[in-house]
Order: sequence, then C-alpha cells, then structure tokens
Amino acid sequence: MSQARVSRRAEGWLARLGVCIALSTLSAGCLAAEDGGYHQRPEVVEYMDSLVAEHGFERSWLAKTLAAARRNEDVLARISRPAEKALAWHEYRRIFITDKRIDGGVEFWAQHRATLDAAQERFAVAPEIVVAIIGVETYYGRIKGSFRVLDSLTTLAFDYPRRAKFFKGQLTEFFLLVREEGADPLAFSGSYAGAMGFGQFIPSSYRAFAVDFDDDGQRDIWRNEVDAIGSVANYFARHDWRGDGPVALQVQVSKEDTKALANDGLDLKRTVGEWRAAGVTGADAIDPARKAALYRMETEQDAEFWLALHDFYVITRYNRSAMYALAVLQLSEAIQQRFANRQAEGAQPR
Repeated sequence: MSQARVSRRAEGWLARLGVCIALSTLSAGCLAAEDGGYHQRPEVVEYMDSLVAEHGFERSWLAKTLAAARRNEDVLARISRPAEKALAWHEYRRIFITDKRIDGGVEFWAQHRATLDAAQERFAVAPEIVVAIIGVETYYGRIKGSFRVLDSLTTLAFDYPRRAKFFKGQLTEFFLLVREEGADPLAFSGSYAGAMGFGQFIPSSYRAFAVDFDDDGQRDIWRNEVDAIGSVANYFARHDWRGDGPVALQVQVSKEDTKALANDGLDLKRTVGEWRAAGVTGADAIDPARKAALYRMETEQDAEFWLALHDFYVITRYNRSAMYALAVLQLSEAIQQRFANRQAEGAQPR
C-alpha cells in the first residue's frame, strides 16, 4: 500500500472521528455507524430531534431503538432492481395467474367465507377482490416477508437518497404505530420496503386503514386473517371502491396516434366518449361520460389494449402499477369463476 493511500485512509478515519467528537459520542457505538448503527449519525440525530419536538417521543427510546437498527444491503439491492420494471406484461402475468394461486384463492375464500361476506356487507367490496389482493401480495399469507421492518425502513430512510423523504416518513409512521399499539419495534417483520402482514400494509396504511374486524382489541394483520380481510376491504372502501360495473375491459385500437396515448400515467384523464372518438372500440356498453385510461400490455406476440375505469384506478392506489392492477383483476375473476363452479357442482374446494 502506498504512503498516499495510507494518508487518505487516515484522513478519512480522522474525519469520522471528528464528527463523533463534535457529537460528544466518542464510544464503541460511535464507530458502529460505519457498520450499520444509526443513532450516532448527524442526520439521524437531527431526525430524532424532530420526532421529540413534533411527536413528543422520548429521546432515550429513540436512541435505543435506532441503535438497534442495522443497515441491510439486501434491502438496498432489491429496491434498486424491482422485478416488475424488468418484466413485460406476459411475464408478470405468468407469476400471478396460475392454477395454484387460483386454487389457493378458492381455498382461502372457502375457509374465510363468513368473514369475507361480513366485509362485503360492511365495506361493499367484493370478496374476490380482497382474496386476490392477499393472493398477489403474500400468496394467502405464505410469504409475508422476513426483513425486520425497523432495519428496512431505517436503511431506506438514511441510505437510499432517491426515496429518503418517503421512507423517513414511513419510519416516523412506524414509530407512531408501535407507540399506539404498545408494541416492540424489533418484533415487526415484513417486505424489504417495510410492508407488513397478509395485505402488506406500509406503516402509514396500517395506521390509517387497518381495523380490528373481530373486535378482540387488537389490529393484527400478521396472524389474524379476520383483521387482515377487514383491513384490505376497508382500504378499498376508503379509496372509493364503487363496484358499479367493469373494472377494465380489453378493447381494440386501430389508430397509431391513439396507441401512442396509452400508458400515460395512472390518472383517468379522458372520458370513454373521448376514447371512442379517438378510435377505441369494444366499450360500447360503457357510459361515455365515465373517465378511463388506456393501457398497452405487451404479449409474447404483440400487445393488447385495456380501457381501465374508476375501480382499476382504485387498485393502483394499493400499488402504483397498471400491471399490478390488471393482475389483481384477472386473478380475482379466475378465483370467482372457479369458486362459483365448485359451488354449483356441490364440491368442496380441495
């Protein structure tokens, strides 16, 4: 190693040491900032100051909790290469629309039929939509995520600049959540992005939309399917699910300039009538005044076009992706059809 490299390393170490001295935190914990400890970092100290001032947290509790948080390299790797961005529609669809996942949905519906009926009665959300969401998110509870939520959110809040503001907000929501629930912040596990339970609620969604649907005094979306079902249904109801007609329908588009308008964001910017005037066919039964968006979905051979209506937009509030929403819709339709067929046959789901 050259003398210059030794000097640069020494300078870097002294700079980090200087930060620790400035913070009056020259200790073993100070040097732990390099390998994952967060509570000594200047930006984290500033963040703790804001939580004490704005939300009345005890500084000692925050420092102890954030001292236990560890940077997770796997979290950073996964969020930097989300699978969906690399997949065409036909590849994405193949993951979720399978016989096993459809049969799993039928089983889940049969097992929790009374709860799904109660949720539909209270929230006016069809059972197949709730089942499909849980099926896409966690394979009916089989895959809920094994990342410690504290580690995921802290890593993304302070070591992922691209979305630091969002995840710092979610970390705050997480701290508020564990305080409200009287829970241990180290006990929560979930996805690499901090989503939790059967329905994969991020902390802000948990606080806003999770419900105690069995009235046992707890909102448990990890182990309690009743609360999970009620919480997903409540999420959709609170986002204005209407259930008043088609969610989306496949259409034909002949004009190239109209095709170019597809995939222009998730908002419903044009009416069905305007799409018809632009040459979209196959939606004659839909009220021309209804708002809609047009999506192009790549198939193995070419592409297909979908006209998405209000409730499709609502599904994208759960996950901001048109492919996600279409997968949920198609899985829900397949589950509903197979469930109805088995009911008509008088057969119990396998």
